[in-house]
Amino acid sequence: MNSFLTIAMPKGRIFEEALELLRKADFRLPPEFDDSRKLMLEVEQENLRFMLAKPMDVVTYVEHGVADIGIAGKDVMLEEDRDVYELLDLKISACYLAVAGLPDTQLSDVAPKVASKYPNVASSYFREQGEQVEIIKLNGSIELAPLIGLAERIVDIVSTGQTLKENGLVEYGRIAEVTSRLIANPVSYRLKEKRITEIVERLTPVIESLAENK
Repeated sequence: MNSFLTIAMPKGRIFEEALELLRKADFRLPPEFDDSRKLMLEVEQENLRFMLAKPMDVVTYVEHGVADIGIAGKDVMLEEDRDVYELLDLKISACYLAVAGLPDTQLSDVAPKVASKYPNVASSYFREQGEQVEIIKLNGSIELAPLIGLAERIVDIVSTGQTLKENGLVEYGRIAEVTSRLIANPVSYRLKEKRITEIVERLTPVIESLAENK
């Protein structure tokens, strides 16, 4: 029986911050791990296998059980609504989902348009506000939509707000705070509960210590 625990990790900044957490929790990860271009990485001394994926795909791999656990942003969790367990807030890659648009503009009375790569989040938010809007799904450069008249509002991730500012956009409201979460496949959690719980227990004091020192 394969003793490896498979972890799906998003590429980029979240991966780097998650590696730092794991190392602070005394997981022995080799230095070359950081710069590898491989999509599958095994750490035999820890019996861990890492699968690198696009952030939006991590929850898919975990839900289907090809990864036992994974690290996913709360934005993806809200948008995807997948059958996974959320085990731990890692408190890394903090940002938030916001509504933005050109300054001093109102939503039109007839078929207002909202552009986002989070159509479900956007639709739910405006429905809760009592607004009926048309959602336009985009995969990138969301800030362009109001500038070219494609949409009156956008729903997107905001970190520092600099991108909005540089494109002449302003925030009209916050939807949700976003950090990265440790998630698990329900079947894997039952079968490998001891190993997964150990990871949670080793990470928890590290996260709490970092939060206290901020």
